[in-house]
Amino acid sequence: MKIIRVYGFILALICFLAGEVFAQGKQGEEKILSEVLPDAVRFAAVKSAAGEIIYYQAYDKNNATAGVAFKTRGKGYFSTIETMAGMDAQGKLVVIKVLSQNETPGLGGQVADVSFTSRFNGKNISDLNNIQAITGATISSRAVIDSVKKKAEEIRSLLKE
Repeated sequence: MKIIRVYGFILALICFLAGEVFAQGKQGEEKILSEVLPDAVRFAAVKSAAGEIIYYQAYDKNNATAGVAFKTRGKGYFSTIETMAGMDAQGKLVVIKVLSQNETPGLGGQVADVSFTSRFNGKNISDLNNIQAITGATISSRAVIDSVKKKAEEIRSLLKE
């Protein structure tokens, strides 16, 4: 009987810790969403038929559409680079943020620096071809640029339907 209580306690502890990790992950994602669309106060996930999140619909304080936020993935030189991008209701990028990358430190890793990501701010999708890549890190830069452009075009076509 004592062993059942021990196993029950261990199981309860595992469930509690898993719930805390999930809650922290959720809060972290909401923080990132707020960073890429700072005028939004609420986000609603838009999912595919399979249940995958396609993008987040963003709403302002008046419950009007503030834009959309979406994740992208592109193959860099050494790793897959994952970003979160915010696009306003007019179709201009607000902010992009690199969520994860494992590119060459000091070179390809510069794609996560504000000096690179700020080049996207206020750009239309058609303007993304004109974003200058980081010298010596063209593959990493192109991975971010191309993945954001492709996903933004996909979402804009979904929104038009």
